[in-house]
Amino acid sequence: MWKRSNQRISGLFLITLGIIIITLILPVSAASVEENSESIADLQTALTVVWLIICGGIVFLMHAGFSLVEIGLTRVKNTTNILMKNFMTICLGIVVYWAVGWALMYGADAAGLIGSDQFFMTGADNGIWTSWWFQMVFAATGATIVSGAMAERTSFKAYLVYTIFMVGLIYPVFGHWVWSGAGILTSGPIVDTIGVVYHDFAGSSVVHMIGGFSALAGVLLVGPRIGKFNNGKPVVIPGHSLPLAFLGTLILAFGWVGFNGGSTLDGNDPYISLVIANTFLAAGAGAIIVLLITWMKTGKPDPSLTANGMLAGLVAITASCGSVASWAAVVIGLIAGIIVYAGVMFNEYTLKVDDPVGAIAVHGYSGAWGILSVGIFAIGQGNGIFADAAYTAAGAGLLYGGYQQFAIQVVGLILAVIWAFGISFIIFKILDAVMGLRVPEEDEIAGLDIKEHGMSAYPEFVLAKE
Repeated sequence: MWKRSNQRISGLFLITLGIIIITLILPVSAASVEENSESIADLQTALTVVWLIICGGIVFLMHAGFSLVEIGLTRVKNTTNILMKNFMTICLGIVVYWAVGWALMYGADAAGLIGSDQFFMTGADNGIWTSWWFQMVFAATGATIVSGAMAERTSFKAYLVYTIFMVGLIYPVFGHWVWSGAGILTSGPIVDTIGVVYHDFAGSSVVHMIGGFSALAGVLLVGPRIGKFNNGKPVVIPGHSLPLAFLGTLILAFGWVGFNGGSTLDGNDPYISLVIANTFLAAGAGAIIVLLITWMKTGKPDPSLTANGMLAGLVAITASCGSVASWAAVVIGLIAGIIVYAGVMFNEYTLKVDDPVGAIAVHGYSGAWGILSVGIFAIGQGNGIFADAAYTAAGAGLLYGGYQQFAIQVVGLILAVIWAFGISFIIFKILDAVMGLRVPEEDEIAGLDIKEHGMSAYPEFVLAKE
């Protein structure tokens, strides 16, 4: 009896103690949960800021990749000139995008065509500075594409002036149409008529097509390098360093981790890994198909074209990597590889234009394919592996029974070509009239390193040769 009584007292004591503890802890726990929720939200915000800063830094490194690709695929005598152009592209890009570019791209909308405030980043808070940093490194990339296509015969002064227009006008205006949320391709009559918004996840058109078709305008006006065509037939002018070209290609490919991965704009996004996986599936497929094509056509796999096949796959998947299944990414990359090979041949044998690095085919033509591929392969918002991702294409592609997404992609593609080629042609024409677009013949023959900058990138090599 005593033991049972003792057990009851102990049980009552424990129950009472438990009630007291719960009563005391509950308010504290509720407060703790609220504080923890705030802390988690702050951590998520901080993670996104850090993610965008890091991804912007990775994209910034792509300028080193562009530099190495361009000097590797051109001749020794123009190395310093190309390095200076690429270096000054990012330097000018930083300042011009701060002063004008951001405002025209993300300022208060004016008729869906252009931004109209925030010049010199007036009124920018910490969040806007993070976005500015990430967008700025994209802006300078468009001008770098032009640099490679017009290499070895273009005036350094003319290129610098053109870069200001590219970063301060050409890129941000089209960017406003696509990425501001208020432009003509994401709201207004075009969208209302078709029924869905234009989709370019990370820049197949905004960056690559704008750069590629601007380059086409410049190349047509500046003309081919001396000796590039003999009786209308293209002559191979070998670059001086395949190791540098391949190193540059791999640096550029790494840059796409920031380019596409960062374009989720959320460091907590659950689909970042899928976006990056699609990106590199397309890259690998692009390189493989070009290797096979050149091997079958000539009996030997072509190194520089194979490297461009990888870049073509990367460019093409940039628009759709957050909207398509992995098998589609492979198909997009394969077709991009075919396009870049055919595009290089078309430029040289039909258009008779001289693009030393294949930039027009890689960025312009493959970028256009990337835009169309959204309208073909996109699974559609609310469906498939990217079902709840805010950045996936709104409409389903042709393969999934939709047609609206394809229709607006065609409209966006046409506008990109007209805008980039048209405005660049006008600017280059004016620059040619005012200061001369092309260097004198004797300067081109001697090399732009000595004539434009007074020094060689490889002085020991030059002295030994002399």
